[in-house]
Amino acid sequence: MIPAAMRAERSQGRRHREEEHPYRNPFQRDRDRVVHSAHFRRLEYKTQVFVNGEGDNYRTRLTHTLEVSQIARSIARALRLNEDLAEAVALSHDLGHTPFGHAGERVLDSLMQGQGGFNHNAQGLRIVDLLESRYVQFDGLNLTYEVREAFVRHGGPCVAAGCPEFSALGAPLLEVAATLAADDIAYLAHDIDDGLYANILSEEQLQSVDLWREVTAGEKNFASFPKHLKRTTGVRRLINVLVTDLVDETKTNLDRKGLTDPEALRDEKETLLDFSPRVEEKKSALKEFLFHNFYRHPNVMRVMEEAQETLRQLWEAYAGGSEKMPLQYRQIADSVGVKRAAADYVSGMTDRFAREDWDRIRSGEKKSEIEKKPLTR
Repeated sequence: MIPAAMRAERSQGRRHREEEHPYRNPFQRDRDRVVHSAHFRRLEYKTQVFVNGEGDNYRTRLTHTLEVSQIARSIARALRLNEDLAEAVALSHDLGHTPFGHAGERVLDSLMQGQGGFNHNAQGLRIVDLLESRYVQFDGLNLTYEVREAFVRHGGPCVAAGCPEFSALGAPLLEVAATLAADDIAYLAHDIDDGLYANILSEEQLQSVDLWREVTAGEKNFASFPKHLKRTTGVRRLINVLVTDLVDETKTNLDRKGLTDPEALRDEKETLLDFSPRVEEKKSALKEFLFHNFYRHPNVMRVMEEAQETLRQLWEAYAGGSEKMPLQYRQIADSVGVKRAAADYVSGMTDRFAREDWDRIRSGEKKSEIEKKPLTR
């Protein structure tokens, strides 16, 4: 590893002291704890763009997470960073997402105004520090400082318990920055893939975007490819171009700075792991294209609006009285209030469970039936 990489033996440790494992370093243990958690399993049935159940080939929040992990490891390996830390951060980065993707997050944030709001990054930290229940000795997963810090670095406001400890930091660790970049690359590529597969986007439309046009121009006879191979080839080349540019630009930045210690990053105002200015500009244009032509497409918006209303009514039903929630969340309500506990409960649901639960509430299912439902579902 390069000197600026974060070594496991230099970790700032865990909130609750534990003995070290004989053959797994702290970041490997973090990775394993995340993968075995209930919130990680639920990502399989949470929306990326298309609501769960719309089609078997679309990405879910779990497949997105796995793609981010793969890309983050590739970046970390190319730059000789700590792959274990990058993987642990990548696998945990979306644990706090609500049902129905960012649409669900927006509605919960609006409902929680005056209560600290709702942000999936802050919620992810809340999950690994408190809401996961797998150990007798402590609440949460007791992850290392470095993996917990990544939730704050992912762009969300610091509203969860414990955030003040991260408030005076400079640039993120390179492994955390690698995961942030991998997240960007993964969702751009797979949203294009899903948009083309769903016939919401067309390859002809994408040819109006500089970055896509440049990427596909590098493939001989691309125009003559069958439709599905244009999609898969273009997406594959896009990932490769973005990762390669990121690695090359970052190597230049690191050589220029000559950092000998990961803690030296704390003195940097901006991350040294970044795309070149030319590619960053073209990547931003691609994001803008997807925002207007995919995320705001009437077919996507219609489903999201329906999903938001489901989540709104669910939260209102539970925020109306903690007795309606399972025991774990009634206990949380005693310490943080029923509204935050309701946000914890509803945000942890999968798409399908949220719909089933709302149908149950509307049908007037008795409270005794609520008590029978698994607390970790």
